[in-house]
Amino acid sequence: AEDYALTRGEGFGREARRRILLGAYVLSSGYYDAYYNKANALRKVITEDFISVWEKDGVDVVITPTTPAPAWKLGEKSVASDPMAMYLADIFTVTPSLTGLPALSVPCGVVNVEDKKLPLGVQLVGKHGCDNLLFDIGQEIENFQN
Repeated sequence: AEDYALTRGEGFGREARRRILLGAYVLSSGYYDAYYNKANALRKVITEDFISVWEKDGVDVVITPTTPAPAWKLGEKSVASDPMAMYLADIFTVTPSLTGLPALSVPCGVVNVEDKKLPLGVQLVGKHGCDNLLFDIGQEIENFQN
């Protein structure tokens, strides 16, 4: 019990603890139907939309930015100072996590912001079982830059 308390209290940062508490709240009996079941139904719709793209439109991979903006300068943002910006930075990576689809993020260049070169990334999202295709395309993107 002492190990559990230490790892849960000290082993996670503030944001991880915040997300764990929010998840526990959403899964509590009083809110299970209100939040979890609705979210699960929405997850199914999103997954079916992707599967439809794969099957009907003949798409092999969906490519998105990894984040909506270049990386921030070191120390520029924090959850404490701008939590919404931090959450929105994850917007493109959330969908594969929710749907269980394989995804890969690779660097794809840099942009100059105030005399600093900040990295950009692209995310590749593929069908279930097509992980090797993502690795192959990711390798091609990295080779193209070199």
